[in-house]
Amino acid sequence: MADITPTAPLGGHDARFGETRLTEVTDLALVSIAIPLGGEDALTSQLERAFALPLPDARTATSAKGRRLIRLSPDQLMLMWQDTDPDPARGVAAALDGTGYVTTQTGAWVALDLAGPLTLPALERVCPLALHPDSFPPGRFARTVMEHLSVVILNTGPDAMRLLSASSSAGSFLHMLETSLRNVSD
Repeated sequence: MADITPTAPLGGHDARFGETRLTEVTDLALVSIAIPLGGEDALTSQLERAFALPLPDARTATSAKGRRLIRLSPDQLMLMWQDTDPDPARGVAAALDGTGYVTTQTGAWVALDLAGPLTLPALERVCPLALHPDSFPPGRFARTVMEHLSVVILNTGPDAMRLLSASSSAGSFLHMLETSLRNVSD
């Protein structure tokens, strides 16, 4: 039987730019959760029961027990946590007990962690959002476009961001970020 072990879109990329590190997150489980019409209250209760996660508003992430939940649109959520299960939606579906529609998204996205003093200067060159901690504090997230790529950006702490984009354009995403990092490190 053939080995069908999933591979990271960027092969586990890990690079340093002085004291700043750009790392591919290779053990991140991503599951989308669609809220059924008229089912937000039931889903909210079940998310609290199953994962101790309150339903987030449109710009913040909620987190508990190593899991983060972001609201991508009025009826769409993304649950993320460290895991290598090739089908993480199965467990989420069981935990939600029919209160939400789930789909594994792990292979559809590439995730990069950017941490260090060059984080904000590098992102300021390619991101149209105000990312200063006063306006974009830890726990805040947004959907945006960087150059021509759709990106989800999450502030994970001082000088630290998690960036997600389509895995089909992982190479372009990495090139854009590394170019910006090189430009601000010179």
